[in-house]
Amino acid sequence: MTKRIRAKYKIDRRLGENIWGRPKSPVNKREYGPGEHGQRRRSKPSDFGIQLRAKQKLKGYYGNITEKQFKGVYSEAVRLKGDTSENLIGLLERRLDALVYRAKFVPTVFAARQFINHGHVKVNGRRTNIPSFRVKLGDVVEVKEKSREIPMVLEALDSPERDLPDYINVDHKKMTVGMNRIPALGDVPYPVQMEPNLVVEFYSR
Repeated sequence: MTKRIRAKYKIDRRLGENIWGRPKSPVNKREYGPGEHGQRRRSKPSDFGIQLRAKQKLKGYYGNITEKQFKGVYSEAVRLKGDTSENLIGLLERRLDALVYRAKFVPTVFAARQFINHGHVKVNGRRTNIPSFRVKLGDVVEVKEKSREIPMVLEALDSPERDLPDYINVDHKKMTVGMNRIPALGDVPYPVQMEPNLVVEFYSR
């Protein structure tokens, strides 16, 4: 299991939202932020504050990836044809750790990152230990045979917490997953509202 469970819950409390929809999230009991000043009355946020919060929420959802990585994904989304905010979501969902999480091979996106780092995942038959690896349409992602009986994996498969989106093709018997298509914002089963358009505004300032 990932060692970042406390950091994960801290993200929830800082944002005041259960961004992964987890039943154990402290936000379910305490909606105020962490620390001694968490219960202070919050002032109305500025436009910048709203945009920053949208960026923090989206960045946090995908395992709290680094600012450098996240800005790199945004820069690539700008270069692609079409709507930048939709491109941003499509690129984030093509991360290997996001796909392993979507397939319910692991309970959290943080666990997905650790699972991949430890060499439990193959892409097209080759071991891949880079969580940010960009999955292409037609790629076959699989859990190594020796890793399929790990208790964390078995628990995640049985969990009723998350539904499988229709833009991925999952075979839980073979422990494989691939992408049918690049998803749009409306296709992704976020437990809370994500606003990539505000992220675009943040970086466009």
